[in-house]
Amino acid sequence: MIIQTSRLHTIDYMKQNAITSNTAEIESLTDAIGDDHIGTSLETPMRPDAFKMDNKSKIDKIAYHFEEIMHTLGLDLTDDSLSGTPRRVAKMYVEEIFRGLDPANKPKIALFDNKYRYNEMLIEKNIVLYSNCEHHFVPIIGKAHVAYISSGKIIGLSKLNRIVQYFSQRPQVQERLTLQIANEIKAALETDHVAVIIEATHLCVSSRGIKDVTSSTVTAEYCGKFKEEKTRDEFLKLIS
Repeated sequence: MIIQTSRLHTIDYMKQNAITSNTAEIESLTDAIGDDHIGTSLETPMRPDAFKMDNKSKIDKIAYHFEEIMHTLGLDLTDDSLSGTPRRVAKMYVEEIFRGLDPANKPKIALFDNKYRYNEMLIEKNIVLYSNCEHHFVPIIGKAHVAYISSGKIIGLSKLNRIVQYFSQRPQVQERLTLQIANEIKAALETDHVAVIIEATHLCVSSRGIKDVTSSTVTAEYCGKFKEEKTRDEFLKLIS
């Protein structure tokens, strides 16, 4: 379930009204929201003009600003090891780990008739998942299990992996990621009978803050027949 929080609106209000006298309060609210692992919408928050700039221009701009970040941290950008880092990071952001922000990269889904008349659940389990926490831009690493029951159509197995990958390659919270994958499979296959479970480790938990390296986060979405106890239990038994 995605939670709306009044604290986020408080920050927006303070910024929009140029209330800058209490910087400590703004920082406190921002830190609290980051640690609370909230999400504000089912859709990834995007500006209307997000794709007016081409990828090359985005890479150039991100490289410039990341160079400024490194310079501010005191790093020597004339060093051979560091000189190319800003552009490497920029290309990684645009072409790799955040390429799922661009709808042009959405996987093309071809449907096929269910000629085998296979009417039981189909499961693709242990799909490797790499994403990034939208609060601190550090990795989320885990695995996804997805299942569906055909309503007359099927898709190639690799497309399930590609759907998981596409929605993972953007700044995320795990709750939203789980729902986005489930909704996309439902829409692509024109079936309500879909289940998604994600288990992942968040480096914003294990490498900073509480620094708990043993915990993991589990989220699940059950739709259609998977809401029925018998079907859900079968799914859980098959992925265990």
